[in-house]
Amino acid sequence: MKKERCQSEPRRRLRGWAFALTLRQAQDDTRGANFTMQKAFCFLLLAFCFFAACTMNPNTQGHGETYLQGEWQQDVTPVQKQLMTYSLYHFTFTCDSFFVKQQTYSKVNYGSDTCMNKGQWTEYFRGTYVQKNDSLHLKGVFCNADYSLKLEGGCFRMGIYDEYFKIDKKADSLVQLSGTSSVIPVSLRLIKRLNCHVKPL
Repeated sequence: MKKERCQSEPRRRLRGWAFALTLRQAQDDTRGANFTMQKAFCFLLLAFCFFAACTMNPNTQGHGETYLQGEWQQDVTPVQKQLMTYSLYHFTFTCDSFFVKQQTYSKVNYGSDTCMNKGQWTEYFRGTYVQKNDSLHLKGVFCNADYSLKLEGGCFRMGIYDEYFKIDKKADSLVQLSGTSSVIPVSLRLIKRLNCHVKPL
């Protein structure tokens, strides 16, 4: 009887060790599963924050400033006529877009330069604008009269157009722009009112 007890005692201990090992493995598996779930949750949380922070660009143009919608013309002033070189502007604002025709007049003798056209030449630029308080930011590109992109090799400026103006609304049909590239303010009068019809980009 004692011999049987002696033989069964190691078996009981072995079974106890096996049970303890199985229990520890189960606990480790549970911890591993919890850790995997935590990683998956963190990944989903980061992905949600990323997509929430990113906003898609609108596929239509903005409405712009209501009071600017239309065609605006600058008239020559007596002060400008006394200058050797001056420019006159014709602005067209439609929604948040602009198109500008800049005519320059010069008394300087440029000789046989065909670009200067005997002291008169025209440049065009187009793009979009943003107004914040009294600051008007125009950003776009130099272009041709038909709105096509101006290519390298032509006369005068090309590439990016980027200008800031201080804008002062004098009346419903009169605004004044003070730019960084000229000390003479640009006074524009409204010659044609336009309505904004938002178009897809």
